[in-house]
Amino acid sequence: MAHPSLTETTARVQEIIGSDAITRIFRDAMSRTLREAFVHSDGEEVFVLTGDIPAMWLRDSAAQVRPYLPLAADDRGVADLLVSLVRRQVRAILLDPYANAFNARPDGAGHAGDETEMHPAVWERKYEVDSLCFPLQLAHQVWRVTGRTDHLDAEFARAADLIITTWQVEQDHAERSPYRFQRHDGPPTDTLTHGGNGSPVGRTGMTWSAFRPSDDACVLHYNVPGNLFAIHVLGNLAELATVVLDNPALARRAQELAAGLDAGVRAWGIVTHPVHGRIYAYEVDGLGGAVLMDDANMPSLLSLPLTGADAIDEEVYRNTRAFVLSPDNPTHTAGTHAVGIGSPHTPPGHVWPIALAVQGLTTDDDAEKRRILDLLARTHADTFRMHESFHVDDPATFTREWFSWADSMFCELVLDVCGAGVQSTLDEEQVPTP
Repeated sequence: MAHPSLTETTARVQEIIGSDAITRIFRDAMSRTLREAFVHSDGEEVFVLTGDIPAMWLRDSAAQVRPYLPLAADDRGVADLLVSLVRRQVRAILLDPYANAFNARPDGAGHAGDETEMHPAVWERKYEVDSLCFPLQLAHQVWRVTGRTDHLDAEFARAADLIITTWQVEQDHAERSPYRFQRHDGPPTDTLTHGGNGSPVGRTGMTWSAFRPSDDACVLHYNVPGNLFAIHVLGNLAELATVVLDNPALARRAQELAAGLDAGVRAWGIVTHPVHGRIYAYEVDGLGGAVLMDDANMPSLLSLPLTGADAIDEEVYRNTRAFVLSPDNPTHTAGTHAVGIGSPHTPPGHVWPIALAVQGLTTDDDAEKRRILDLLARTHADTFRMHESFHVDDPATFTREWFSWADSMFCELVLDVCGAGVQSTLDEEQVPTP
């Protein structure tokens, strides 16, 4: 599938960046995702593989296409793909808002043995707040960049309404939630404690999550970056409901829930660190417990300018960023080759290219952006791919041969360094208003 805009963009990258290695990684990643991750079926919307796992994650698929947003402004073919993906995500949410990953067909592939209400079209049913955030954000971004509204139809409105209802139910998980999950053939991080209910929580106004964006079980079940992401996308949804859908009831529901989540985060999600002052916790339980760390996967505390935006307190974020990028953060990892953020999801001593890309995308220091980009370009271990994680002393020791999300985050940072990033594109495009 040839896209002239990708050829032009690659030439611009070579001209501005001036690195053959960075240009090759960028070109190969952008082309590979279009060629191998996008699966086309006659009469159906596109299905986006996560990489070396034959399933589509709601979170990953939205993140995988982020670097194509700048191209979609002028490339109808790319815009068509993004619209088609949103429609596929909407169908998945309507099938099961508690599922995080789906099969291309209802063939029962994946984790069919999990103790939960599985559907044959579901690959995995690990409930994560962010899995519902990412499609809402992508739908809004596609509209902002292209002005397209063909993905914002009655089916989208039904999915959005279901997302709100699900988040409202999970504000009182213990009393109202139908969701239970247990996996009996994996590590402890793959299942929920207390008979599939998860550890006890108190009511906070925040919405409950079973699993983290890493697909590991939450230790405490109010994931703060997930809730901040939800607040942000509910604002996006209220705008779409008002400007495009002409649905004031949906806009009002979104605004009211956002206000409740925001109050919950302010009351429970901010803690005082002895070194860094007031910071966002990673998880809390509403009973006085807090997990102080960050994870490499988005939404993370580090990624909040990308995923939380107007929902965050800037001073608290600055303090949190200092904490995350310091040895005080348990997942902060330093070695002879790299310093960055890892995850309990991968072996000790590993950092994630995703987190390094996020660090570059969320700094205002152009020199720091380029330093991180150059570092990432030295981690491909002769594969010219970004991996899930690599060892800080030896990038040739890595996890996952093909992790498309990491490829895309590298590409997004490249575009940002070139002055053609996702955020600058969103800031420049002006969609029509009634």
